[in-house]
Amino acid sequence: MTDLAQERRLVTPIPGPKSQELLARKTAAVPSGVGVTLPVFVTRAGGGVLEDVDGNSLIDFGSGIAVTSVGNSAEAVVRRASAQLADFTHTCFMVTPYEGYVEVAEALNELTPGDHEKRTALFNSGAEAVENAVKIARAYTKRQAVVVFDHGYHGRTNLTMALTAKNMPYKHSFGPFAPEVYRMPLAYPYRWLTGPENCAQEAAAQAIDMITKQVGAENVAAIVIEPIQGEGGFIEPAKGFLPKLAEFARENGIVFVADEIQTGFCRTGQWFACEDEGIVPDLITTAKGIAGGLPLAAVTGRAEIMDAAHSGGLGGTYGGNPVACAGALGAIETMKEQDLNAKARRIGEIMLARLRGMQEKFEIIGEVRGRGAMIAIELVEAGSKTPNAAATAAVAKACHAEGLVVLTCGTYGNVLRFLPPLVIGEDLLNEGLDIIEGALARL
Repeated sequence: MTDLAQERRLVTPIPGPKSQELLARKTAAVPSGVGVTLPVFVTRAGGGVLEDVDGNSLIDFGSGIAVTSVGNSAEAVVRRASAQLADFTHTCFMVTPYEGYVEVAEALNELTPGDHEKRTALFNSGAEAVENAVKIARAYTKRQAVVVFDHGYHGRTNLTMALTAKNMPYKHSFGPFAPEVYRMPLAYPYRWLTGPENCAQEAAAQAIDMITKQVGAENVAAIVIEPIQGEGGFIEPAKGFLPKLAEFARENGIVFVADEIQTGFCRTGQWFACEDEGIVPDLITTAKGIAGGLPLAAVTGRAEIMDAAHSGGLGGTYGGNPVACAGALGAIETMKEQDLNAKARRIGEIMLARLRGMQEKFEIIGEVRGRGAMIAIELVEAGSKTPNAAATAAVAKACHAEGLVVLTCGTYGNVLRFLPPLVIGEDLLNEGLDIIEGALARL
């Protein structure tokens, strides 16, 4: 919203009294399993700020978990979605179709890596996209096994919980899970025992050896991996690891699936993170940043693979909802017109420089990593690599109290992740970094 002042403004403690009243109502009406990171109840948002019911204005380093990359209520998203709302809200594409769905499919077929013939199917959420990518891969290969990786996160449905590595809070007490899922080591440079220089080669060799011996390459339908892991800790696999996996998949008739749900749509400074090493996935799953805050997801991939599922085998009542499709076209319009890839790269330059400066001052910052506007710091016990979840929680809490929305992540709960809207002003970006530095200093 362009009329929203782009400034941090605290008029009450965080959370304020009205937010606390609403939190009490939430507690009475919503199950406790639906957690809240920061209980400020938002009334308006736009650019790089969120405004709450108490009149506080907070700097947003979360983007609703990489969703509002184009900013909240972006003009083109609102304009297109509003026009669609006035025309019709739903027919179900599988009953009576509409042009918006086809336009989004055409856009994704053009934007995703590779110049081969593609198809796109639309769904509601990232987990749904991953689940359908597995269905499509199984239909195409006539195989069952799915290979995933340590620290990976792919969703909260039964199948995607099986694909996800982290037990708490995502899997604990929710089993049994879907079978034929096999987890392999990830090239995690900071924590690779023999050092980052050996990481890509050794991790790829281990993974391929395990797949070959324990599963059988001929039984694997799909390899599913995030080019930069999201919930796992913004881990960027060592250079060379992903190309080796993609090559192994290609040689063995395995469908290589890039889960770009958190990394896609300019977040890393490229349309898709797998472009960094020139990887052309067979299938690519997207959601989050696709539609400026409206629920939409997609599987895009090689035509012959996407066409393997029988007619009626893919879809869902709301998949490719017309209003969400309009939002997606508005988001893509915004990304192109404002060159949000360049803006993401600029955010990365500013954040990495500032955070590396902090790393020199504060021993508890074990690593600064990420690309574009997908940046993280891993916190450790000083003088070691022992994960420091307590310090991470304390820094996040201090940032929240100062009016900065930050998120934590990581298998060990010791990573602060930063996902500012790509349209955030550099003054707000630097002010947010000042708050982080102050919080670290007070530890």
